[in-house]
Amino acid sequence: MKKYLSITAFSILTLIASTAIAQQSLSIERIFQSPALDGSAPKKLKVSPDGKRVTFLKGKTSDYERYDLWEYDVQTGKTQMLFNSNDLISGTEQLSDEEKARRERMRESGSGIIEYFWSDDGSALLFPLGGDAYYLKLGESKARQLLATDAFETDIRFSPKGNFISYVREQNLYVKHIATGKETAITTEGGGNIKFAMAEFVAQEEMSRMTGYWWSPDETKIALTKVDMSPVEVITRSEIYADSIKMISQRYPSAGTPNVAIELAVYNLANGKTQWLDMGEEKDIYLARAKWMPDSETLTYQWQSRNQQILELRAYNSKTAKQTVLLKETSDTWVNLHDDLYFINNGTQFLWASERDGFKHLYLFDKQGKLIEQLTAGDWVVDQVEAIDTNNQLVYFSGRKDTPIEKHLYQVSLQGGEIQKVSQRQGFHEVTFSEDASIYVDRYSSVNTPWQVSLHSNDGNRLTWLEQNQINKDHPLYAYQSDWVKPEFGTFKTNDGVDLHYRLFKPKKIAGKHAAIVFVYGGPHAQIVQDKWYANRGLLMQYWVNKGYVVFTVDNRGSNFRGKAFEEPLYTKMGSVEVDDQVAGAKFLASLGYVDEQRIGIYGHSYGGYMALMTMFKAGDVFSAGVSGAPVTDWQLYDTHYTERYMGNPKQLADAYRAASVFPYAKDLKKPLLIYHGMADDNVLFKHSTKLYKHLQDLAIPFETMDYPGKKHSIRGKNTGIHLYKTITNFFDRTIGAK
Repeated sequence: MKKYLSITAFSILTLIASTAIAQQSLSIERIFQSPALDGSAPKKLKVSPDGKRVTFLKGKTSDYERYDLWEYDVQTGKTQMLFNSNDLISGTEQLSDEEKARRERMRESGSGIIEYFWSDDGSALLFPLGGDAYYLKLGESKARQLLATDAFETDIRFSPKGNFISYVREQNLYVKHIATGKETAITTEGGGNIKFAMAEFVAQEEMSRMTGYWWSPDETKIALTKVDMSPVEVITRSEIYADSIKMISQRYPSAGTPNVAIELAVYNLANGKTQWLDMGEEKDIYLARAKWMPDSETLTYQWQSRNQQILELRAYNSKTAKQTVLLKETSDTWVNLHDDLYFINNGTQFLWASERDGFKHLYLFDKQGKLIEQLTAGDWVVDQVEAIDTNNQLVYFSGRKDTPIEKHLYQVSLQGGEIQKVSQRQGFHEVTFSEDASIYVDRYSSVNTPWQVSLHSNDGNRLTWLEQNQINKDHPLYAYQSDWVKPEFGTFKTNDGVDLHYRLFKPKKIAGKHAAIVFVYGGPHAQIVQDKWYANRGLLMQYWVNKGYVVFTVDNRGSNFRGKAFEEPLYTKMGSVEVDDQVAGAKFLASLGYVDEQRIGIYGHSYGGYMALMTMFKAGDVFSAGVSGAPVTDWQLYDTHYTERYMGNPKQLADAYRAASVFPYAKDLKKPLLIYHGMADDNVLFKHSTKLYKHLQDLAIPFETMDYPGKKHSIRGKNTGIHLYKTITNFFDRTIGAK
């Protein structure tokens, strides 16, 4: 009897303990603590060139932002750490200013091993760490340090065949032969305003071109840029830290002002000679992309006009110095850039993406630029080419054929024809193929499923889990599942008949009328309403809905993955149609019986911060409180490539720029407003906010601020994140209240 009571008591205690675990309440502090709530799913997955391994980066259990290099052996099914970042650098990494800026442009955070590269034969790995380079031969226990200098090298890479490493040091390009250790300076005149083999600010931030050099496949040549910064205007900005103020003189190309002067050259490693390309009489242009053909003689590059309405794919023959234009894309608004250029069938054909029919689709051309076949078509968009199986003449690509809020893997023949869907599960699939396109790694998530990683054959059949990341009792998120709210996805029509997609979180217990928070981005080339896992901000939304808020997001016109006609209404009219659509979203929200139309708040960061300001200034009768993070306030203060793409040149369109600025509407602010900004922001300069602060003060209109010393645009840091989320939440609690 006593034994029975003991077992029963133990069972009851176990049940109580497990129930307590299941019923923990999510806190803002826990969102930023280790282990990460989204589990242990790896990132930066790669299949080795020989297809025998899958490598990836994985955060430490003790610090999810410090990464080590791991591998999965396809044959044995064994997963093991390849390299522990602490074996080389265990303390805080000291990054150069150039590397800090480069990582900010890449939206890259964390420490340890941040990137790595496979050699062409799959026998070795290269990874930069602490500004130096480490080389790991598979089978060896220790990595060999290839660079050990006082300088901080950046853009470190293998040459295509793995005989060299290349890197930028102090604005010059170098190569080093791995076997002999011999270092060769490809350029020596870099310094000051001259940068060789480096991507300029707008190339990194707005064109997603993070490099300024390109190896030929046979390792005999390197194409490289020369950037002259001297035409760009010097601005003086302050970086305000807790205990100091730095005055930074920065060459920043504001809209309507001169860009860098850029040149393109081909360097021959055998004879040390440099050929400079004639890029035309018009020098005020952009170099968007560069890529060698398989013959290692022909360099292609993408030439973009300053107004971004013309994009030319040009071919330069390094033997004859002759150039041809393979194709030209034009638009009355702007031409979007992409990375979907692939030379196939021994260089006799190439694959190219275009929006010429209004949606991004794939086209096959011959080597001279003559169209052979449009491979995909329809009122949906291709995301990107994922792999090309030349043996079976198949193209694998990701796209939105089924719905714009999910990303799936598809295949189509190079001869055209029916498109086959490969991925199956509802949600987002980010895939990485082997070189022969026989297998792929699927990094999958949905709005309720943290990232899972699995290995598949090219027909979509799952071979094995690499990281199932299942939310069981051992998963960090398990303890919060009892309160977890699964959002609804849907559409509503605007007054002019346009379907807009939304995501809606509503409290589990509806009690009368609830306050609502609209999370907004609203800018071009972005999409927020996706059936995809969101880490920090997604968890913040769960925290809010648990407090009793309704949380709502709508993708307005101007946002991505709906086709060019959906993007273009904001051309030369930023802050207009986007605001109209957000107001329509708020009115749809107010039509729900459980939302209090008098207590709808709005929050956004960056372009979303701009949108929060414009809605609070222009639609104060709809929105009762707003939080604006790192906002653009005057588009003439933002950079050339982004701003002029959507707004044109302010020298010709001054009235449009005035209408898109927040300042003409600030006088109409009637409801509570909080603005926050990183005080060392080098992207959306702190000046955007300080200029608005002064303007509102001159109008005697009260508002709230919270600025972060030393923080850049992304406002990184765990404790800073906690403080920011608490500040935003406290503001909404005070102004509109959850219930």
